[in-house]
Amino acid sequence: MTLYETIHEALKAAMKAGEADRRDTIRFIESALKNEAIELRRPVSELSDEEVVAILRRLTKQRRESAESYRAGARPDLAEKEEAELAIIEEYLPAALPEAELRALVAEAKAETGASTKADFGKLMGAAMKKVAGRADGAAIKPFVEEALS
Repeated sequence: MTLYETIHEALKAAMKAGEADRRDTIRFIESALKNEAIELRRPVSELSDEEVVAILRRLTKQRRESAESYRAGARPDLAEKEEAELAIIEEYLPAALPEAELRALVAEAKAETGASTKADFGKLMGAAMKKVAGRADGAAIKPFVEEALS
């Protein structure tokens, strides 16, 4: 079963269970997936799991930024709503890589690229992101890249 099919089945289950918040969040996820499929000129069912994960990561980043903005604007009620949606979206993402594995992947990327100074940050970050291949976001990798270049 593909990740898209899993999400679609979860939507049906949420509708049957009467879970309005969960249903609405999953509908939003499906909408984002359909929009991406339209851009790619393919049926949504043909999106690969990697493409779906990339879209989910983009949605989680948006939710985190929105929650931070709402907290800064003294709107904890809206921040909590964004964080609840974030938790639902994260259920469909693969498990995050442990720190030791991230550190090892960054070290491997550093050896391959020959990055040694802070000026090489972009080169090392790009290589590390390719090695991680959607199993972690840039915010999780950045500290390890900075550590490797210091």
